[in-house]
Amino acid sequence: MKKLMLVLVVFGLLGLPVSSFAGEGPMSLPGDSNAGAVKHNKEGIDHWGQGHYDVALKHFQAASKADSSIAQTHFNEAICLDKLGRHGEATMHFKAAKKHAGGNKAILNSPILNGHLGT
Repeated sequence: MKKLMLVLVVFGLLGLPVSSFAGEGPMSLPGDSNAGAVKHNKEGIDHWGQGHYDVALKHFQAASKADSSIAQTHFNEAICLDKLGRHGEATMHFKAAKKHAGGNKAILNSPILNGHLGT
């Protein structure tokens, strides 16, 4: 019985997405960011908190469209895409987040980002 329980637990853990272990959520934007980007980013964070990852993604995409040079918007898009199982697209946005990070340790040391990028 104990072996069966152990096997079930191991397989259950293997079935969890990488983001389940990371415990990482969306990031706020720097204070001097584009007002439209900030507005959409805040909306995205609100929807993320409610588990509405598809709606959050639309807001993070709008924030990124308002200013594509902000690393946090790409990071936020990437974690939503990861939650939605769209890992190839998530990896592309994690690369963009890293490119624009400018030394931001929260992004550069992110376990989910580094897991997708293999670093």
